[in-house]
Order: sequence, then structure tokens, then C-alpha cells
Amino acid sequence: MASVMPVIVYPPDEAGGRRVRVDGEILGRAYGLRDVAEFLRRAGIEDVDESYVEASGLIEWRGGGPRTWDH
Repeated sequence: MASVMPVIVYPPDEAGGRRVRVDGEILGRAYGLRDVAEFLRRAGIEDVDESYVEASGLIEWRGGGPRTWDH
């Protein structure tokens, strides 16, 4: 059984980017759901797309939900 990696998406910065942290490591800055999905794929979470990212209860959204990208 695979363990669940904590995923945190931080509030938007001045440029509209949101830092993405998976399992304690910052993977980069996302500018939309597609970017978050790509970071999760790179972290080894399979079958991830934008709708998964938007609906997943495993992602902690700080400073606004998955539709918040403006500072």
C-alpha cells in the first residue's frame, strides 16, 4: 500500500504563482492546475489531471482554493 504524501499549495505571490510542496519538498511554482498536476506526476502520483487536482481532498490549499491564482 502506497503512503499518502502531504501536498500543500501556498497562497499566490505577486506574479500569481503558488509554491507547491509535496512530502516536505518544494517542487516549484505553479501558475495553474495543470502545473500542480505536473508536479504531482513528477512526485510519483499517477493518473493526475486538472480535475483531480481541483477535487482532491488530499491537497491543502492555503490562501484560497484551486481557482485562486491572483495575489
